[in-house]
Amino acid sequence: MSGNPSPLKQVLDETARRLDSAGIEAARMEARRLVCWALGCDASALLTRDLIPASAMARLESGVTRRCARVPMALIEGGTGFWNLTLEVSSHTLIPRGDSETLIEALLDLRPDRDKPQHLLDLGTGTGCLLLAVLSEYTASFGIGVDLSPDAAALAQRNASRNGLVQRSAFLAGSWTDALTGRFDIILSNPPYIPAADIAGLMPEVRDHEPVRALVGGDDGLEAYRAIMLQMSRHLSPGGVLVLEIGQGQEDDVAALGAEQGLLLREARRDLGGIIRALCFEHV
Repeated sequence: MSGNPSPLKQVLDETARRLDSAGIEAARMEARRLVCWALGCDASALLTRDLIPASAMARLESGVTRRCARVPMALIEGGTGFWNLTLEVSSHTLIPRGDSETLIEALLDLRPDRDKPQHLLDLGTGTGCLLLAVLSEYTASFGIGVDLSPDAAALAQRNASRNGLVQRSAFLAGSWTDALTGRFDIILSNPPYIPAADIAGLMPEVRDHEPVRALVGGDDGLEAYRAIMLQMSRHLSPGGVLVLEIGQGQEDDVAALGAEQGLLLREARRDLGGIIRALCFEHV
């Protein structure tokens, strides 16, 4: 590869063309994002730049090749934003989605006293995004995150440190509540909820690059909800709340599972797309 710098506009045009050919939507926007990643700068810095050095071009080529193979941008960049956090991501966890912020919004409305100490639990914590976002708002509270994957639990611990929340959180590897004792005031979960037969139809970024165990909720998508609900009588404090993320059209089935365990459905909160995304239950 030549050591000469390359014209920015030409590089953006060629990168966008390659992404578009690979079936990437918003190819021009993603091209700019990849160039910024390669340069280690933000988008505003491109306004004052005409050339890209050869060293950045080598990095860009690596990123474009991976993105054309439908590797998610967050995995290429190694991180993403969620709520008010900056999170490391990896192939061991789901990449946090903006839709999941619906759970945080619903909880804050349901429990507006942010100074009251709360004991929190996040089941299937992944990156730790839900637990850490709640802890950033409930500043006198402590939380535990549990994930079946030891790699995910270790990643969540790093994210706690990265966001200044390591003193008020702990992360464990285990299956749901198997390793836990005691009760919690707030329990959160974004469990696997996609029916097994639907996995093949997912976008390649999800199907091929995120952990299947964090996606598939059994044949009907409800397997994880059944397991979680069965634990609530032992682990959700009286007056405590359970906040669950659900898939499209699952609200009636999950609400029925909660009712079977004596939980009162307090709210069904829609995401920005108008889909019911969060169910809030109370242990009455």
